[in-house]
Amino acid sequence: MRSLLLKKNVITHLQKQKNNSTPPFIFASYHFALAMIVPCLLLVLWFITSKYHWLPEQILATPQQTWHSLITLAHQDLWQQLSISLIRLAEGLALGIIGGLLLGICMGYSTSVEKYLSTTFYALAIIPTLAWIPLLIVWLGIENTLKIFIIFKATLIPICIHTQVGVRDIQIKLKEVAQTLHLSPSQILLKLILPSILPHFFTGLRLAVAAAWTTLIVVELLASSEGIGYLMVTGRQLFQMDIVFVSIVVIACVGIILDQLLAYLETRFIFWPHSTVAAHSHSSQKVFSDYLRASIIPLCLLVIWVFISNFHLITTDILPTPWSVIQALFGGFTDHSLTDALQQSMYRAMLGLLLGGSLGIVLGIVLGQFKLLERLFAPTLNTFRLIAIFAWIPLITAWFGLTDLSKIIFIALASFFPLFIATWQAMTWRPKHLIEMSAVLKLNHAQLLFKFILPSIAPAIFAGLHLALLYSWMASFGAEYLMGSGIGIGSYMMAAQQSFEMDRVFAGTFLIAMIGIFLNYIGLYLEKKCTSWRNN
Repeated sequence: MRSLLLKKNVITHLQKQKNNSTPPFIFASYHFALAMIVPCLLLVLWFITSKYHWLPEQILATPQQTWHSLITLAHQDLWQQLSISLIRLAEGLALGIIGGLLLGICMGYSTSVEKYLSTTFYALAIIPTLAWIPLLIVWLGIENTLKIFIIFKATLIPICIHTQVGVRDIQIKLKEVAQTLHLSPSQILLKLILPSILPHFFTGLRLAVAAAWTTLIVVELLASSEGIGYLMVTGRQLFQMDIVFVSIVVIACVGIILDQLLAYLETRFIFWPHSTVAAHSHSSQKVFSDYLRASIIPLCLLVIWVFISNFHLITTDILPTPWSVIQALFGGFTDHSLTDALQQSMYRAMLGLLLGGSLGIVLGIVLGQFKLLERLFAPTLNTFRLIAIFAWIPLITAWFGLTDLSKIIFIALASFFPLFIATWQAMTWRPKHLIEMSAVLKLNHAQLLFKFILPSIAPAIFAGLHLALLYSWMASFGAEYLMGSGIGIGSYMMAAQQSFEMDRVFAGTFLIAMIGIFLNYIGLYLEKKCTSWRNN
């Protein structure tokens, strides 16, 4: 009797939703009008600010000046510079997607592969891109190979992390069915793994496109004389904010087109109902053999390094010896230059991560919970996400100066989007039957949030946290490089690079990698504690 009553209430709830349906074209026009409210308000504010000269033109170009520069550059080399950047982006994205998928599937499906690779992967991933560029310039030169490789690295990380989460969270019963039916590896891949990871993959792909854009700007800033990023950076350096705004508009338009294409593909390829989050199929307790497996690859790399150094296969100006790096590491600890720099960078990065990440999680939940707010703010936030964060540096420094506050705001901006997108996408794809069941049980918003929503989106939030941690470190380096150095690990390494002290560069890189491993274990520990119900 009770089950019949619940079924009747669910049917009544669904019929009410169906009876309140509206023609699709009216919905589309209504949604478009809501999405345009915030951009129109920002445009009006821009006109008012320019008209009353609240900010000088060297800080905020007028809309008229920006439009004139857009027309002028369009008749010159704007499209040529854009095409160069897009070709680099496409090549790096293609390689990063393939590599991220393969690595993510292997690490997610096989616990043995994860134990061997995850520690090394996260240790290398946590090192900011700016820390690699001087070494890569020496090893790869300054041609397209360098740029494509850096875009590949920036793309591979979010694709791999979200693919690993998608494969790891496959329902255990589905794996048991696949084993019972004796499916071949190709059938398991096509019928089980790929359909299961698609929602996570598209989330990672959206973040990868944004990361690739940002990385492209950085590499075109440091080692390029062409491309849309180089054009924007040139305008920033000359305080020609009209060129900066033109570049921002072009990058935003391309980003919107790419994001709409991804959204269309997402709706075309993901059309089945989503299940609740799966329980973990492996034990959460680590044994000594797990730590031994995780150390195999780092030890092999160390042996190769010692071999190269002993036989002088590579000059020490490019690859210093392990002994000199150890000496530089202890020297930095002794005179406190390395420890003070690391402490200051960690303070900025963690504070920015706390501010930006918390805001990202809260906004992702709120916009996913209330559709009206989602249609008002999500399109604008999604557009801002696709604009390279380094484009905002002139405005941030103008409004907040070159103090630590501007650096923390910059880091918070970089940390905000990974957690916002991961949370918002998880809210969008949360199981529909949970909402229907909450309506039947007449739960309020708070009960629905804490009893159903937060447990179901927790894995996606932690996947976003991994990326937010990486981006906070990257933004910390970028802030120290582009907003005045001060004290920080990035400033320490850049000073060593300028004086060709590669042992100090490697010492800083090694220390960052070790901290990355430590923070990764903390993140995994918190994830297991917050989702301990999945081990039952």
